[in-house]
Amino acid sequence: MVEVTLPSLGESVTEGTITQWFKRVGDLVARDEPLFEVSTDKVDSEMPSPAAGVLTEILAGEGDTVMTGSRVAVIDETQTAATPAPAATPAPEAPGPEAAGPSPSGRAPAMLRPDEAVGGVVLSPVVRRILADGGVAPSSLVGSGPGGTITRRDAERAVALGPTEEVAVALSHGQRRMGQHLAYSAQVCPQGFVALEVDGSVFARLDALGRTTREGVEVSDETVVALAAVRALGEFEFLNASLEGDQLVLHRSVNLGLVRPLAGEGMLVPVVHAAAGLTLRSLARRVADLDERLASRELTADDLMGGTFTVAGAPSPQALFTQPIVIQPEVAALSIGAVREAPVVVEGTLGVGRRLVLGLSFDHRVCESSAAARYLERVAELLGGLDLESER
Repeated sequence: MVEVTLPSLGESVTEGTITQWFKRVGDLVARDEPLFEVSTDKVDSEMPSPAAGVLTEILAGEGDTVMTGSRVAVIDETQTAATPAPAATPAPEAPGPEAAGPSPSGRAPAMLRPDEAVGGVVLSPVVRRILADGGVAPSSLVGSGPGGTITRRDAERAVALGPTEEVAVALSHGQRRMGQHLAYSAQVCPQGFVALEVDGSVFARLDALGRTTREGVEVSDETVVALAAVRALGEFEFLNASLEGDQLVLHRSVNLGLVRPLAGEGMLVPVVHAAAGLTLRSLARRVADLDERLASRELTADDLMGGTFTVAGAPSPQALFTQPIVIQPEVAALSIGAVREAPVVVEGTLGVGRRLVLGLSFDHRVCESSAAARYLERVAELLGGLDLESER
């Protein structure tokens, strides 16, 4: 027998929540085949089977939180085939007319009896048929006819509108995790925000040169701005820092966090470690690597740890700016608006240029609005002065 344990999932990660089992007891499992999925406060990962055989026990169910090193399952290596399928159950009796399949509307029939009444009022055959075909329970309606009778118009309206009850939908594990951390950050950090509209002509120059590096890696607007933001931090060290009690710890290494939304699962912030000193070409390569491994669910906990400054790209091509929450224990987060064409005046001549809005959320305990504005102005200066031809 092989005992399956929850492995170490990265530095400082001590527990994980089993979110999904890909196999059931009795299933045949191949070595290194995905066995279950585990979620931590840093990353979601698929855990491979450590051996080939038959899964004989599952010791931690979906939704259980277990410590690293704990037993979660048992695999029998001596078995080479899954357990026999259970004996076939007798076929159910043919359903009656009322138990027919889903109606054309896609909702299950309401299973009304011919003599069914609501509040002592007998329903007409036409009303019963409309409600049954539409999957609407008569008890959910208040009739407008004499004595509260449900009329044909009441039934048709109810079917057309569909269910009106409120539906409670549980938040996903990722949404709960994101909500808890951001709620904590908003609670402990007095946050300020400053936004500046800046020149975006650098992106016209980038389009003219080509949107890929010499290595064939795509260069996004976010990557270009992030490069300037990292370089500006060399002159604004107090923004690349963290608060520890009454002390501000200045970080010599810039670990750049990049906000990445996950459909229905909140967001993750993978980190480009040691980003200071990178060229545009190197930064684009590092960002592409993180995004590829995010898409393939291959990020590790270490990829999500150690951030010292966060950048949030434009959430849509129409977004002017966003106001990100500063992620504790960091003290600042930069937001990037969508690059757009706008009227500009150059040396007294009106023309069309590119503009974008940069925003900075900051911790008021270590920064104030004028300093935040100076940082954004410096980012804009560095952005306009990038030597794209040599750096890409």
